[in-house]
Amino acid sequence: MRKLFKHLGTTLMASVFAASVHADPLVIGGKNFTEQQLLTEMTAQYLDHQGYDIERRAGMGSAVLRKAQENDQIDLYWEYTGTSLIVYNKVKDKITDPKKVYEKVRELDAKKGLAWLDASAANNTYALAMRRADAEAKGISSLSDLAQALNKGEELVLATNAEWYSRKDGYKQLKKAYDFDIPRSNIKRMDSGLTYVALKEGQVDIALVFATDGRIPAFDFKVLEDDKGFFPNYAITPVVRQAVLDANPELADQLNTLSAQLDNDTMSALNAQVDVERTSIEDVARQFLNSKGLL
Repeated sequence: MRKLFKHLGTTLMASVFAASVHADPLVIGGKNFTEQQLLTEMTAQYLDHQGYDIERRAGMGSAVLRKAQENDQIDLYWEYTGTSLIVYNKVKDKITDPKKVYEKVRELDAKKGLAWLDASAANNTYALAMRRADAEAKGISSLSDLAQALNKGEELVLATNAEWYSRKDGYKQLKKAYDFDIPRSNIKRMDSGLTYVALKEGQVDIALVFATDGRIPAFDFKVLEDDKGFFPNYAITPVVRQAVLDANPELADQLNTLSAQLDNDTMSALNAQVDVERTSIEDVARQFLNSKGLL
């Protein structure tokens, strides 16, 4: 009888421990721009529907968010393969193949207790854009064309966010790769979302944009071809602390199901609903999940 009670007690304690692990809320983080806020909300609504207790922490800076995940304060968020490769893992080797970029960051981040799940088909790489009419009038369709125009004395004003201006995959390295320079007085640093407005309204001639941003087609911008392949792949991918995956065995398959729904056209359309049509992030996320049968 004592052995029976001892066995029951051990089983009960194990059950209570397991329940306490699963009862902890999933802390979902996100960066401070539209696409990331959408991904955070979409993931939160979807996992809430799956029965998880959810805590949202959107609107964080990139470096702060990554540090928070490494310090166990954020359980999961959507990261970009190129950002982890260059900014967080400081890989200096030029890796252009998307699969190799993914494999490299998955390998390196696994050592830090972070698991990269299935990459989506959405590649939100950085890009430079111009107003289409201006680009065509000046004969600029690629970054090499832009460099040639600048080196011939064309005065063009660039809008960029402060982060990309100083990043290892940012402006300073881009100008070296393409051998051009823009005087500091002609570089305007501002919040990411304002670069699109500044370009549209003619306050600048070139703007840093994200490839999946819905304002690119809405505002008829011309994205300049990265003909030297400077920017690595930035596949949007769910990244989860391994300890959280271990405690929640179904979570990987659930997030992979969501990741499989995303590609460039999808993200561009979703971003446009928020930034152009002014639909709330919550509504856009809910409508998308409903359309895919995920709610």
